[in-house]
Amino acid sequence: MKFHLVQTSLTWEDINANLENLAKILVSLNDGIVVLPEMFTTGFSMSSAELSQEMSGESMQWMRDIAQQQQITLCGSMIIHDKDQFYNRFVWATPNGQIETYDKRHLFRMAGEHLHYAAGKHRKVISVDGLKVMPQICYDLRFPAWSRNDSDYDVLLYVANWPTSRRDHWRALLRARAIENQCYVVAVNRIGIDGNDVSYMGDSCVINYQGEIIVEMGAIEGIQSIELDIPARQDYRSGFPAHLDADDISFEGP
Repeated sequence: MKFHLVQTSLTWEDINANLENLAKILVSLNDGIVVLPEMFTTGFSMSSAELSQEMSGESMQWMRDIAQQQQITLCGSMIIHDKDQFYNRFVWATPNGQIETYDKRHLFRMAGEHLHYAAGKHRKVISVDGLKVMPQICYDLRFPAWSRNDSDYDVLLYVANWPTSRRDHWRALLRARAIENQCYVVAVNRIGIDGNDVSYMGDSCVINYQGEIIVEMGAIEGIQSIELDIPARQDYRSGFPAHLDADDISFEGP
């Protein structure tokens, strides 16, 4: 399965500008799973009431249209209003119109995210052509119990607005999640400076099940594509079955 990592700057709190820019960036893609950053329509904004859209709104329709027209699976997170709550919601849109979602579980209190959004309650694993993908959003990266691989996924997928000031944390934690879960990690972060003068370094990457970085984008805007070798991951996990000795810390949620 091919993944396309889209690393780009975002226009602060301007949904139309971001959708127009991304449409131009994505026009050359016609296969695989295309991964956009966290809150790709707005940047990491706490203006949830002002910027949110319904699941039937313009941004969702844009995702459906791009996925269908270009025959890609398109994913990333955005601000969604659903049942009187606001969510930082990961959306997965397939060419045939299937929609999967995951709501960010761990809200970044240092920016007040927990005051403006509701936390997700359920982990999610998405199956596509025999591949199993578990989506996570930014701050979720710091909480390994939430991403524990119970032999139920091949790829741990992160979308983020992770700042330059904590770049070393990003790189170290992504490698740790790959090693401890014996999975591929695909991680997409934004670049540029947002409306709060927060700088983002990018460093979108792909890491294999042994913690080796096999794609690294640095701070350059663009798309990097890679086809993952899932049988190789399965062979490694069978030959080094550390998961059989894992502690029982299964998380059932509230």
